[in-house]
Amino acid sequence: MRHISALLLSVLLLMLCGCSQHQMRQNAYTPRYQYREGYTAYVLRNGRAVAPRHAPARIRRVIAAGNRIINKPYRRGGGHGRHIDSAYDCSGATAFVLREAGLLHRSTNPTSHTFLHWGRPGRGNWLTLYTKRGHVFLMVAGLRFDTSGSGRGVGPRWYTTPRRCGGFYVRHIPGY
Repeated sequence: MRHISALLLSVLLLMLCGCSQHQMRQNAYTPRYQYREGYTAYVLRNGRAVAPRHAPARIRRVIAAGNRIINKPYRRGGGHGRHIDSAYDCSGATAFVLREAGLLHRSTNPTSHTFLHWGRPGRGNWLTLYTKRGHVFLMVAGLRFDTSGSGRGVGPRWYTTPRRCGGFYVRHIPGY
């Protein structure tokens, strides 16, 4: 009986360690923006992002979808009642761009917390999701797609500036 208890405890500890491996430490930041021709998106003066030439088609669709909702205001619950809405919160905006790119089922209506189970742990090459209870945002081809990060909730925007990501879990879709 003691051996079974010890085995169960060991398995539980391994599972907990595996989960926390991809949680960012408290003083962590998103990667710094560094433009690479053909591989990194950039932001125009009007706030729209331009997809890199070598980006996969789904990444180009994520960027195009983000461009459709940038400058919409922030509203808690925005994007959850309707796919196309007048305002978006963090999970509504994230779900919108992922649905438009075919990376999230149309009937899925996730919150920041439920994104903890999206994709696989770790960073992606083109698309990385940062999530924790209460907030979620994306890094797409070097740009950050976020509803906050400028010090206030302003709605979906593209950013070249890094942000603190301590406590966030990092997720990606294999191949992206």
